[in-house]
Amino acid sequence: MKIVVAIGGSIIIKDKNHEKFQEYSNILKSLSKEHEIFVVVGGGIPAREYIKIARNLKANESQCDDIGIDITRANAKLLILALGEHAYPEVPFNFHDAVKFGTNRKIVVMGGSEPAHSTDAVGAILTEFINGDLFINLTSVDGMYDKDPNKFSDAKLIEEIEANEVIKFLLNKDAKAGTYEFLDMTAIQMIKRASFKTIIANGNYPENLIKAIKKENIGTRIV
Repeated sequence: MKIVVAIGGSIIIKDKNHEKFQEYSNILKSLSKEHEIFVVVGGGIPAREYIKIARNLKANESQCDDIGIDITRANAKLLILALGEHAYPEVPFNFHDAVKFGTNRKIVVMGGSEPAHSTDAVGAILTEFINGDLFINLTSVDGMYDKDPNKFSDAKLIEEIEANEVIKFLLNKDAKAGTYEFLDMTAIQMIKRASFKTIIANGNYPENLIKAIKKENIGTRIV
């Protein structure tokens, strides 16, 4: 299968050490023996910190996004280091680069692409661009809930949901740089349009990536 994996920056750079990079590297290398793997890495707290500084310097939202994208690409370079010879050694700047880099069956790792697109959106667009079979979005939560699980103890995980319902949920959400939901509007619209399989799962546990690919009952499936 052709699989695109979006790893949230809040996951991989959370503790600002190498351990999550190494954990994901080991799993991705194993998966690449059977699948074509493309990875999109987010910016996390470092990106938000830089965006905050830029905003205080009167940068507009596109300029803030551009700075955040630089941080995602730095994180992508770290994962490439962890993957070693199993990864293509350069970070794609766009989707054409990603396709070209993937022709040698190496794992392709990219960050953001352009302003107004979260790395989740980049992952969704990339999945369509390469005619991918599966998009896995690894976030800091178990999936999509009927209400905020951080505020409501009775929040229930939604195991399966239609793309149209996710769009309704995302309406009127904040779309400023560094403030995206677990999926932004661009990402879910791409999922609806291209109809590829999508799973949202908790990326704090890298082994969830394997479970998602094996079709175990995990996270939220968007249909």
